[in-house]
Amino acid sequence: MYYKSTRNSGVKITSAEAIVQGISEDGGLFVPSEIPSITMDEIVRLGDMSYAERAAYVFAKYLTDFTEAEIRYCTENAYNDKKFATDNIAEMSHLFDGTYILELWHGPTCAFKDMALQILPYLLTTSVKKININKKIVILVATSGDTGKAALEGFADVPGTQIMVFYPEDGVSPMQKRQMTTQSGENVGVCAVEGNFDDCQNGVKSIFTNEEIKTELDRNKMMFSSANSINWGRLAPQIIYYISAYATLVKDEEIKAGDKINIVVPTGNFGNILAAYYAKHMGVPVNKLICASNTNKVLTDFITTGVYDRNRQFFTTISPSMDILISSNLERLLYLMCGENDAQIREWFGSLAKDGRYEVTHEIKAKLAEEFAAGYCDDNETKATIKKIYDKYSYTLDTHSAVAVKVYEDYRQSTGDITKTVIASTASPYKFSASVLEAIEGKASSLDEFAMVDRLKELSGYDIPTSLAELKTKERRFNDVITKEQQKDYVLKQLSM
Repeated sequence: MYYKSTRNSGVKITSAEAIVQGISEDGGLFVPSEIPSITMDEIVRLGDMSYAERAAYVFAKYLTDFTEAEIRYCTENAYNDKKFATDNIAEMSHLFDGTYILELWHGPTCAFKDMALQILPYLLTTSVKKININKKIVILVATSGDTGKAALEGFADVPGTQIMVFYPEDGVSPMQKRQMTTQSGENVGVCAVEGNFDDCQNGVKSIFTNEEIKTELDRNKMMFSSANSINWGRLAPQIIYYISAYATLVKDEEIKAGDKINIVVPTGNFGNILAAYYAKHMGVPVNKLICASNTNKVLTDFITTGVYDRNRQFFTTISPSMDILISSNLERLLYLMCGENDAQIREWFGSLAKDGRYEVTHEIKAKLAEEFAAGYCDDNETKATIKKIYDKYSYTLDTHSAVAVKVYEDYRQSTGDITKTVIASTASPYKFSASVLEAIEGKASSLDEFAMVDRLKELSGYDIPTSLAELKTKERRFNDVITKEQQKDYVLKQLSM
């Protein structure tokens, strides 16, 4: 299995090289040369394995330059009861009428990003050794909230690495900000940017492809890599939990082997639902992939019209991890859908960079309609959904998972589709206590952040994650705030270059 670039199909590198580089030198994203298959018999057999064993089995299909022992080392160190609060790693809750909540937030930072970012440091350090690189790996991360903390937690004090995280100053929840700015570790750095997530992401991407900076790094025996989902090593682990979810449903006799399911994903950067697309095209029987957006509904509009247009008002919402107008992983999907036509990808994403928009062909529009459904909801609908599910099922959703539930309810009502459905739940409600409390109690709380956490425990009955409870007494380490134009100079200064 080799990896090519979405903007140059002639690129041919190993998975280890793709993981270390993070992004192609031409600005494209790495994709596997083919999507490997998994049979129904294989999926059924996964049902009797632990999550770490399931992950190793699937990784072996993508990381063919890794030995079995190397893959096992990565999966066993990432997916265990020391890192995750549940033996199953990803829990499944039956909510209503053949609808299941896939809880992806039982890791150390209480968000689905842990599912990938607990294993990425092992994949990256193993890859560095495999290709004999003797450089410090500098990891740059743009975050809308959850990726930053999960990456910091994963890479803190990992030898041979240094990590810098940029987040929008007013675009994350108080708990997310506290998680990042109190991070321990000698090799970590955190900085706020005046702007939104797209400003952070554009800055990181431009630094990655700046030849002057790369030359300077090389001179100092350093190289960049990424922990964002532009890195294949971040995206590949997300494929696993969709395959695992199907295996669990079969094992628990909720479905029969071969039955189709729907998968609903709340997403802004498109990576989490792209992973479900890969799982489907490997062999998981999926009827519809349902993309759920908040008021920043650029993905909903694109899937329904074929026009991607980021020239629109940006909204700061109560589901901040989805407050994104440039969805990086869409490039991988379109590359596959247009027959790996790299010239077409360069044209579309060149237009996006220059004019802020592009429109795909009628053929691609038809493929999108066949594979995907899409919808969105605003903050009021999100809060109403949290309240409704809490009252009816005694289940407490966070502000992102509630978007997915609402969009799915709308889809089901408009289509009459009663296919059994898995909804990806992406964060613990404790990360967004103020909004969740307001939704349940019908009024804004005057309590401080940690008093709100205590109050939410009274209402939900959920244990407060230890990692969040400990934040109350942790000292803030990082206070820097810069403009988006200062990102490059800030990185160079932090690297003492």
